[in-house]
Amino acid sequence: MMNVVVTGANKGIGLELARQYVARGGEVLALCREASPELCALKAEIVEGFDVTDLSALARLQTQLENGSIDILIHNAGIRTFETIADLDLDRIRHQFEVNAIAPLSMTHALRGKLANKAKVVLISTRAASIGDNGSGGEYGYRMSKAALNMAGSNLAIDLRKDGVSVFMLHPGFVRTDLTDGEGMVSAAESAAKLVALTDRLTIHETGGFFHADGDRLPW
Repeated sequence: MMNVVVTGANKGIGLELARQYVARGGEVLALCREASPELCALKAEIVEGFDVTDLSALARLQTQLENGSIDILIHNAGIRTFETIADLDLDRIRHQFEVNAIAPLSMTHALRGKLANKAKVVLISTRAASIGDNGSGGEYGYRMSKAALNMAGSNLAIDLRKDGVSVFMLHPGFVRTDLTDGEGMVSAAESAAKLVALTDRLTIHETGGFFHADGDRLPW
């Protein structure tokens, strides 16, 4: 039985990841601020009121997982706002760093002892974090915080490899979710299916890699 933890599981990609792992027979722990009716309909264990930046919520999660282990830890929760050089809201930028980069690092650190041998940590990143692929500018907070997430993942891959744990940064594609104002090119279900299949294929030999959901490596 595979034990899977998904943050931001109430909607979008997180909901579809939870749905697909449940359909595969996995034991899914779905973390969210407020459960949606769609999430409640799944045979998943739901933890509501979970704020990834709240250390007390993380402490409660550690207690809840006291006798369990994690095979796949998916950091999906994230926020995206649209700062430009003309509208450089530093408070929004700082908040994106807290949610998108610092929270996944903090949570992985806290749950390190619960990660099973050959466990996989999946950081839902974005192609927008690629410095080499940036041709449009803008989105300062989102791009910078997700690039920081990639560096956190690269570091974690080195530090956790000795535990048999691999870490991957995955771009889900341009997905139709609230994060993209519904303007994406692929559905959340299609993206989740690709992410699940890619997570299956990736091994410790690719740990620390930055991949498109289609399987292609992305430039840093």
